[in-house]
Amino acid sequence: MSKRYWMGVLAATAVVACGMPASDAREKLRDRLRDRMAERMGAEQGPKAPGSETIAYGSDPLQVLDIWRAKGIRESAPLIVYVHGGGWKRGSKDNATGRFKPVHYPGQGYAFASINYRLVPAATVEQQSADVAGAVKSLVDRADKLGIDRRRIVLMGHSAGAHLVALVGTDERYLKGAGLSFADIAGVIPNDGAAYDVPAQMKDGPPIMQKTYAQAFGTDPARQKALSPTAHAAAPNAREFLLLYVQRPDGVRQAKALGSALVAGGSRVEHGSFPGEGLKGHAEINRSLGDEAYAATATVDAWLKRVFAT
Repeated sequence: MSKRYWMGVLAATAVVACGMPASDAREKLRDRLRDRMAERMGAEQGPKAPGSETIAYGSDPLQVLDIWRAKGIRESAPLIVYVHGGGWKRGSKDNATGRFKPVHYPGQGYAFASINYRLVPAATVEQQSADVAGAVKSLVDRADKLGIDRRRIVLMGHSAGAHLVALVGTDERYLKGAGLSFADIAGVIPNDGAAYDVPAQMKDGPPIMQKTYAQAFGTDPARQKALSPTAHAAAPNAREFLLLYVQRPDGVRQAKALGSALVAGGSRVEHGSFPGEGLKGHAEINRSLGDEAYAATATVDAWLKRVFAT
């Protein structure tokens, strides 16, 4: 481990000696460790892929996105909109997109956009979902200029971003609030999320994440249900879903339950289950997606080819 990593651990541990309750100190230590891991993952990804354009889709400094145009296609390219993770309270398009996606997907003939959104606690999860829809609307409004086919748009998100794209793909009020509808979304790819059923995750999910969930979703059961994609999956929904996950028990459980609810609601659902456990596997399926040597890339490529062909 790096010197900087251990300095973070020592700083967090020192909080206990200062009289902070042990439970609060442990949570602070966990937050610092997660932050260090996020920084390390970002550093591993290298500089942003060249050729992007940055667009503001709102007045807040975080309401911005980067877009890479499709290679070799001047107009009517399908579009992938990527939403980063980070526990709804951290992360950005600059350190969580990964280095492969902005190169691989334009090379496949697709435009690729990666968005920032407002973060908890300054914003609510409801506002974050509205940001996702607002970013899509901004791109749709610029479709002709950017060479985008507004009829072929896929949402992709990792971790908290997986929850957000699943929510936008099942609760139409966010798209409607931006002047769009499910008809404007060809499909959704939630990547290794684990909060599709918020009340269940807050009851049975990993203890290390419970304060993060409480900060994002609060204590009101009605609000927790309203922010649960599984609870909205009865219909209507976006018509196509590809649920990706590694072997984290809560993530697998949540994805399978969401998939069953979506199928019952009339959506077509495919699953992609891949090796990997814990935070390492959770990070790897995001970081390596788009790398042709990584197994999930071929699964996503085949799904996109089918969805964009319809």
